[in-house]
Amino acid sequence: MRILSRLAVAAVMASTLFAGGASFAADTIKIGEINSYSGLPAFTEPYRKGWQLALEQINAAGGVGGKQLEVISKDDGGKPATAISAAGELTASDGAVMLMGTFFSNVGLAVSDFAKQKKVMFLAAEPLTDAITWSKGNAETFRLRPSNYMQAAMLAEEAAKLPAKRWATVAPNYEYGQSAVAVFKQLLSAKRPDIEWVGEQWPTQGKIDAGPVVEALLADKPDAILNVTFGGDLVKFVREGTTRGLFKDRSIVSFLTGEPEYLAPLKDEAPTGWIVTGYPWYAIHTPEHDAFLKAYQAKYNDSPRLGSIVGYVTMKAAAAILAKAGSTDTDALIKAAEGLPLDTPFGPIEFRAIDHQSTMGAFVGTTAVKDGSGVMTDFVYRNGKDYLPDDATVKGLRKAP
Repeated sequence: MRILSRLAVAAVMASTLFAGGASFAADTIKIGEINSYSGLPAFTEPYRKGWQLALEQINAAGGVGGKQLEVISKDDGGKPATAISAAGELTASDGAVMLMGTFFSNVGLAVSDFAKQKKVMFLAAEPLTDAITWSKGNAETFRLRPSNYMQAAMLAEEAAKLPAKRWATVAPNYEYGQSAVAVFKQLLSAKRPDIEWVGEQWPTQGKIDAGPVVEALLADKPDAILNVTFGGDLVKFVREGTTRGLFKDRSIVSFLTGEPEYLAPLKDEAPTGWIVTGYPWYAIHTPEHDAFLKAYQAKYNDSPRLGSIVGYVTMKAAAAILAKAGSTDTDALIKAAEGLPLDTPFGPIEFRAIDHQSTMGAFVGTTAVKDGSGVMTDFVYRNGKDYLPDDATVKGLRKAP
């Protein structure tokens, strides 16, 4: 059945990539791309390599409808106002027929609102806030990565098995961190009514003062900690927590920490035994991932990060949407994207019609140190479709059609 499913997806992709060319009037089809290249290069530079690899493959295979794709990319610097200015230039002056990208949740929400106001399609690559597809979702916005809710549900499933009863949290104080903590609390408390939340820390994103944060968590005396910090903040938190004994005899559950862009910089200082979501590229052996890995390493002589996968699949999704639509009209693009199947290095996914969320999943495992580097072990791929609420719940969360 799995083989048949993959063949079916491949057939849809092959038929859509070359369909409807007569409706594309311009010599090239321009896509506007926005991301926080100077704000978080650890993730966004691999992301750029990913979409550039996919773009090269798509155009080498004939493009979409016989037309070459052209991506016009702009840096938002991690600032919503800059992203809005970039979106305006891309759509009003540069001729972009759709937008894709963004990393930070507050930036993604800003571009999503722009897309709604200007009636332009937006394929959000990374921003994880649940609001982008639910409470603030709109017809023009679709999202690729598994959301905060989906990753929280995967982690809460594992956290509920722990004996820990006293929980504390630490997360960056902006949309992403607030959303991740709220939904994890909701889901774990539903599974384990016997637990209590004894403390929370909200450092400023990118500016964590790790010493006081660690001391405050120690004072709370939790049995377990939910961590949502990432990037440079995670490195500082891990080093300070290790020095002060915060992680000794304590369970840690952590969003994103298994992603190479965040785990690799810690080298042999990487935490061990944390339950995390991530991307163990070195130990995934499927035909789909092997093909991606071979192409990526051949082009860049480098190993992929999760950002590489996100950029690669976002570009492939944009091409598949354009091909199925056979047009650059926004309504046609939306109709084409709803329910669109897509083959990816992680296996088949679908963009759900009900909320425009893709069913891409995540790997859940445990951190360890091997040969002086942080790695994920004992991991399992959790299919995103199994960690989304039912349709009735989604209809209650989402106002937009």
